[in-house]
Amino acid sequence: MKSFRPTKESFPPNDVLYRLQVPQGIPVYKHPLNPLAFLLKAAQIYPDKLAIAHPDRSHPVFYSYAVWTQRVQNLAYALIQAGISPGDRVAVLAPNSFLHSWFSFDGMLKILTPDAHHGVLAARAVICPINTRLTSQEVAYIIEHSEAKLILVDRELVHLVQNAQIPIIVSEDSGRAGDPYEDFLTNGRKFSREKGWAGLAWESNEDAPAALCYTSGTTGRPKGVVTTLRGTYLAAIANAYETRYHNTYGPFTRCYEQSSWEGLSLDKRARQLARQGISFATSDDARVVYRSEADDPTDVHSCLVDVPKDGKTIGEIVIRGNIVMREYFKDFEATQKAFRGGYFWTGDLAVVYPDGYIAVCDRSKDIIISGGENASSLAIEQELATHPDVLEVSVVARPHARWGERPMAFVTLQPQGAPKWSGRHDAFVDDLKKHARTRLPGFACPEWVEIVDELPVRIPVLLIITVAVDAVLLLENINGKDTKSRAAQNRR
Repeated sequence: MKSFRPTKESFPPNDVLYRLQVPQGIPVYKHPLNPLAFLLKAAQIYPDKLAIAHPDRSHPVFYSYAVWTQRVQNLAYALIQAGISPGDRVAVLAPNSFLHSWFSFDGMLKILTPDAHHGVLAARAVICPINTRLTSQEVAYIIEHSEAKLILVDRELVHLVQNAQIPIIVSEDSGRAGDPYEDFLTNGRKFSREKGWAGLAWESNEDAPAALCYTSGTTGRPKGVVTTLRGTYLAAIANAYETRYHNTYGPFTRCYEQSSWEGLSLDKRARQLARQGISFATSDDARVVYRSEADDPTDVHSCLVDVPKDGKTIGEIVIRGNIVMREYFKDFEATQKAFRGGYFWTGDLAVVYPDGYIAVCDRSKDIIISGGENASSLAIEQELATHPDVLEVSVVARPHARWGERPMAFVTLQPQGAPKWSGRHDAFVDDLKKHARTRLPGFACPEWVEIVDELPVRIPVLLIITVAVDAVLLLENINGKDTKSRAAQNRR
């Protein structure tokens, strides 16, 4: 195993004080919330404790809190000297964990993201992380829309920003002198050595933006989601309820590829996944309500009707609280639509049981509205999948002259069941519809059924990994039929 020692600029002075300037006018009894405070406190109390470990066989890296915090300070000064002002956006294009050997392309360490999440805030700027799976055109749109002033990019992703017209700082992932990113930090150390943390100002407005993250854009152009310093701070506290000093926070998150798991046994994969469980969520108020398209989006006092606690009536989850986003960046109309009646409309459809438990059923964009009734495509799929000869099933909305929309099911057959229905498509359709009628209300039973060899799928990067059947491909592959689904229209 190769030894590793951080660059000399990564070590703080012996007399370091982890105290930023406090803006004038802030009352003594108030300290604006800022997630940077967690790192500073950890460095003050546990300077030599291990903060980040990457025991890679070829490139092991171990950073103490003191070293990591100094790197954050160096980055803040480097950004300021590069012309970054408070409120400016700094784009970051790199895998989403420090020392990303599990997700990296070559097993080398990836050091940008954790440095940036704190260093950008220390410079009072806004971090704009960009999904590494996007195309160069999509990345270009986000850079332009966010009005980013500088890009921090992993060396394996430079091709995605090669035409950008703003400064680009490339990380070679070496952690050593000569790396452009490390040299950028060294430049910042020239100023941090003289001024220290006292040369950086604490952001006085805790509702100032902390991050600008872009949605997956499944219904059009990606939208920029603005989160605040206060919200980020309080979201971090939620983790502290379950995390203790002896716990290690792993970088595995279900919204990103876990390529190193390919060689693991199913048992080991299950144990890894079990570590990711979300044991709780934080919200001041969460309700499942009837959606009213007639609601006035400007009326914060609109009447919202809670669904009955019968475990059957579907409504939409609405929430309010400290960790809800502040707005969609430069999109007033979308913000107003999302914030109606004093709540944030999540787009998640759910039912409420008599004991108060909420079960998420579907996404509102995937609901099928047939004759005024709401049918969950997910619920229909779950029931059709109980047919003994169905291997996979996807249900989408298809226009209907009388009912507006009706469910259409696409299925693949079990290998052992396929021979039985060979050449008997109509017979299978009748059998599946009969099966559906015993389990579903009439408006939710599929009007059309199509047997296909395979279901085209895509894996969008959302809050969790979801294998979503592309309704555009499914419907457009039906020869000679005019089938433009609402799902297809939404995705265009």
